[in-house]
Amino acid sequence: MGILCCVCFLQEEEKETRTWNSSSGSKMLIPQTRNIGLPIMNLMRFKGLPILQQLHIEEQLLRTSSENWCIINDGTNDPTIVMGVSGKPAELLEIESVLRDQVPVIRRFTGGGTVIVDPGTIFVTYICNKEAIPDLQPYPRPIMSWSSSLYSKVFQGIGDFHLRENDYVFGNHKFGGNAQSITKTKWIHHTSFLWDFDVRNMAYLKLPKRAPAYRSARGHLDFICRLKDYMSRSTFIDKTVEAAGTQFLLRSFELETIENCSETEFRPSTRFLTNEELEAAAVAGQ
Repeated sequence: MGILCCVCFLQEEEKETRTWNSSSGSKMLIPQTRNIGLPIMNLMRFKGLPILQQLHIEEQLLRTSSENWCIINDGTNDPTIVMGVSGKPAELLEIESVLRDQVPVIRRFTGGGTVIVDPGTIFVTYICNKEAIPDLQPYPRPIMSWSSSLYSKVFQGIGDFHLRENDYVFGNHKFGGNAQSITKTKWIHHTSFLWDFDVRNMAYLKLPKRAPAYRSARGHLDFICRLKDYMSRSTFIDKTVEAAGTQFLLRSFELETIENCSETEFRPSTRFLTNEELEAAAVAGQ
């Protein structure tokens, strides 16, 4: 899939912020006074994009694009487990159940923990040049703090939102997990928001050996909460776009444009783990 070549389709002197109406799925133009001081960010919106395809897009943009990007994916298709680049299946997964029920397992290109995602998960990703945000040091903690301040606008007056260690929480309950990767010139910060979840899927995940202190050894269902109990799906997405618009000049970028571009050679590291790899991990972990 060629992505970098598609940037040429964007008009450099665009006077309006282009975004989407998440309730109708239609494109709309939001008049915005042009502020030369704000960096430009390309906004891509998806609904139900397979998580592997999303991660491939993100990895290619991080490695090859010179632009800033925001990607919002409203749900994915089938339940899928996504592990960080250094995650160990035997320590993180109930491998026998995963294999029995044929749950796909992905090893992504970023760090962070293990999640199981499905149509109830909303994904938001920022890919930025290191100089895009003034005075932001390109290290994990400052980037995490910056993202927290952005989402504070989204959740203003709703619940007791804050950043606890590396998680977004309402009070003491997690509803957003984060992962990052930082290169020489860019960084990516992506989040999986639990708008809703299937309780049965939690059984595929072991309690991690390394957990945030505030978790206090709580089980999955005592530790997490649903975003839908605080905000509608469309409102969350619209407010997220609005918050991004306070820091960037947003320009829409469509999936069709990407698909129509010529091929650019790129081999992502993000991939499915095979059954053989999972079986071998289970044996090694015994």
